[in-house]
Formats: sequence, C-alpha cells, structure tokens
Amino acid sequence: MQTHHNQQKNFLAEAIRNETQQLGLALPDKVMPELAAYAKILWAWNDRLNLTRHTEVQQFVQRDITDTAAICPHIKTNERVLDVGTGGGVPGVILAILRRDLTVELSDTSTKRIAALKSILVEIGLPLTIHHQPAQQVVLDTRRKGRLFDTLVVRAVAPLQKLLTWFEPISNSYGRLLVVKGPRWEAEKQESRHRGFLKKVIARRIATWPMPGNDTESVLLEIKRRKKS
Repeated sequence: MQTHHNQQKNFLAEAIRNETQQLGLALPDKVMPELAAYAKILWAWNDRLNLTRHTEVQQFVQRDITDTAAICPHIKTNERVLDVGTGGGVPGVILAILRRDLTVELSDTSTKRIAALKSILVEIGLPLTIHHQPAQQVVLDTRRKGRLFDTLVVRAVAPLQKLLTWFEPISNSYGRLLVVKGPRWEAEKQESRHRGFLKKVIARRIATWPMPGNDTESVLLEIKRRKKS
C-alpha cells in the first residue's frame, strides 16, 4: 500500500515537473515532491470541502504555481509574509515550498478551511503559522508584539477597492501589499482612486505574465504607503 502511495506521488511529481518545464518555469527538482504531496492532499480534501477549482496538474501548474513563481522574485530574502485569505493555501503554502528562507504565515476566517489547512500542513510536514481571524487583525496584533509583516500577499480574495478599505487605514502597520490581479486591474484601480482609496498608498504594476490557455495576462500590483513629502 505504501509502495503504491509513493508511486502515485512520484508520478504526480514528474507530471508537475513536466508541466513547469513546458511553461518555462525554472523551478528546482527538489521542490517537486513537496508540490506533489501538497496537491495530492489538497485535492483529496477538495472532495469534502471546496478549497480549489484547480484539481488537475495542468490547472495547478498553470494557475497556482505560475502565479506564485511570479511573486517570488519580488520578495527579498528572509521576509516575513502573510497570505491574506489563504483558502486552500495558495499562494502561501506554495510560496513556503519554493522559498524556504521566508517566514510565511497564513490567515483565513473560515473555520472549515482552517481545519482542512491544518490537516494538510501536518500531512506534508510544513509547520506554518495559521491565523483564524481577519488578516487586518493579524497585522495589527503582530505589530503590537513588536514585529511587522514585510509583505502581505493577496490572490483571488476581493476587488481592489475592498482590499483597500481593509488595508489602507493600517498601511503604517506592514511593509507593502503584493496583489495578483487579472485583466480588470486598471478598472479596479480607477474605481479605487475615484472613491478616494489611493490617498495614503500608491499602487503600481511591477510584473505581468500570460495566463496560459487564454490571451489575457495576470499582473502583480505593489501597494505601498506614500512617502511624506
């Protein structure tokens, strides 16, 4: 039984490796078994609880791994990172696998998702801190303890305007936001500006990459507190 389990995991790791190579993602071989272990248990949990729509290798690599890999170059060595509204663990868990130097913490408000994520992390042997509360509260509590998150990563959580209602008022309590957005990012930014949510912070596009399978692209927005003149 154990041999069959290992064969399945090895097959999945090889499938993930092949897909990343086809997309030109330069990921080290050593992360493939961990990515495979995470995908396998995530998909098993998905039968009981809707944690992800990407339940095949191609989707997992093209969307989840690709987005996370695009974030990696924009995070400095040894940063403290909070995954806002982590859901099933993307991008936080994948980020922790790809970048062992980082201190990655996860936050979500769903009791069921938190329980599933704790089980997933135990099974893959990845000891990450999980916060069962809104991310903005995690940020403030962490600051009160004398620490700051260097980066908050956000993917598929809310429109930009809503994110800014949460995080612009506390923009002095963390380093910056890195937000993965799709083709509507410019309209969302314009709407946020129109409603006055870009007075304390500045939002700029720092990376773009194609969404495999269609002709649109993803963007990475960096949102930082404006410097006082």
